[in-house]
Amino acid sequence: MDLPETRYARSGDVNIAYQVTGEGPFDLVFVPGYVTHLELHWKMPTFAPFLRELSSFCRLIRFDKRGTGMSDPAGGAPTLETRMDDVRAVMDAVGSKRAAFYGLSEGAAMIILFAATYPERTAALIVRSAFPRRMWAPDYPWGRTEEEYEREVARDLRMFGPRDQARESVRMLGSFDDEEVEGFLEMLRFGASPGTLTALHRMNKEIDIRHVLPAVRVPTLVLHGELDTVVPLDAARYVASRIPAARLVVLPGIGHLAFRGGDEITDEIRRFITEVRESGAWEESEPDRALATVLFTDIVGSTAKAVELGDARWRELLADHHSLIRRQLVRFRGRELDTAGDGFFASFDGPARAIRCACAITDSVRELGLELRAGLHTGECELLDGKVGGIAVHIGARVAKQAQPGEVLVSGTVKDLVAGSGLEFEERGVAELKGVPGEWRLYAVARD
Repeated sequence: MDLPETRYARSGDVNIAYQVTGEGPFDLVFVPGYVTHLELHWKMPTFAPFLRELSSFCRLIRFDKRGTGMSDPAGGAPTLETRMDDVRAVMDAVGSKRAAFYGLSEGAAMIILFAATYPERTAALIVRSAFPRRMWAPDYPWGRTEEEYEREVARDLRMFGPRDQARESVRMLGSFDDEEVEGFLEMLRFGASPGTLTALHRMNKEIDIRHVLPAVRVPTLVLHGELDTVVPLDAARYVASRIPAARLVVLPGIGHLAFRGGDEITDEIRRFITEVRESGAWEESEPDRALATVLFTDIVGSTAKAVELGDARWRELLADHHSLIRRQLVRFRGRELDTAGDGFFASFDGPARAIRCACAITDSVRELGLELRAGLHTGECELLDGKVGGIAVHIGARVAKQAQPGEVLVSGTVKDLVAGSGLEFEERGVAELKGVPGEWRLYAVARD
C-alpha cells in the first residue's frame, strides 16, 4: 500500500492533520491516545501493519490531535469538547457523514462523549484502554492518587531526557520489544514537546465522563490488554457494564499502547463490525435521544421591574433582552428552544460553550439594567420535532431556580465534563431539586 498524503482540515482557527487509507464499505475514525505523528506511524514496526490491516476492510480516517504531531500547535491542552469539534471537521473534510470510531486511552473517553452527543454520526464504538475517570474517588477506586499521578507525569517526561532513561519510560506504556521501543520513542519525541505533554497530562487528570456512559446508545466493543499496567482491567469492566450495548474482550499478552499482537485486535474489530452491520444496527436512523447541555435563564425581580417601567417600556426592554441573548446564542452555537415571559431555554452540544454563553449573557444584560440567574445541566435528552425534553431538562430548570442573582450555577455533571477548559468553580453544596430524585451537588462558575 502506498503511503497516504497528509492533508489538513480547518477546525476553528486550527489546522488538523489527517490521512485516509483504504476504500472499504464503511468509515472507521481512529481517535488516538496520548501523542501521535501521522507519518512516523508508518515507521513503527508493529503499528504500520496494524494500520494496513485495518485499511484492508474499511476506509480508515486518522488525525493528529491539535497541538500534537503535524497539526497546529495549541496553547495548553484542548478540552474533549474542542477535540470533538476537530473530529467533526475531519469527517466533514473527507465527506464522512457517519462512521464507526476506534478510540485509544483518552481518545476512548472522547469518542464515548462524541457518540452520546452526536448519535446521528456514530454507527458503532470500539474503545481500548478506556478510562472514564483518571483520578481516585470514593466511588471510583481504580483511579490514581495525586502522588501516583505526579510520578507518572515525571516518568513520561523522561522521554525527552537521555536515551536510556527515555527507553525505560516508553517500556512502561506497553509490552514493547527493543525495535518497538525505538519507533515509539521517535514518534513521541517528534509528536510533542515536554510542555505539550505536561499540558495533556493536566487535562487528562480532570477527565470524568462516568455520567455519560449510560447515554451511549450504539453497539460498543470494549477492548483491554491483559498486560495493561496503566489502566486497570476493572476500569474496562466498569465502562462495559454502564454502556447499555457494550461487550468486553480481554486481549491476552498485550499491554497499554502496544500493538504486538495487532492481528488479534484487528480480528476482533472486523468481527464486531461485521456483526453490527449484519444485525442492521448500522443503518442510519433518526436518533431519539442525545447528550445535550441545557441552559435556563430568567430575570431577577421581573415583576417589580415591569411595574416600575409600565407595560410599553417593559415590552421594549424585554425585546432588547431577547435580542442580546440571541446574539450570544449564535456566538456560542446555542440553540434557542423556548422563551416564556422573561426566561430563555436553550441547548448546546458542548458544556464549556454553554457555560461561556451563560456568563456572556449574565454580564451583557447588565447594560440594560437587568440581572439574571442562570442554570445548566448536561444529560441525555429526548429529541422530538427539533425540541429536547426529559428529566435532564427538568434538572436544568431546577438548577436555575437555585441560582443567586447574577450567578451561573451548574450541576456536578457539567463541571466534570469541562476538563482542561480553564473554567473554575465554587462549591455551592448539595441541594434537593424539586421533583427530581436524590441530592445534587451544585457549583457556581467563578468569575473575576
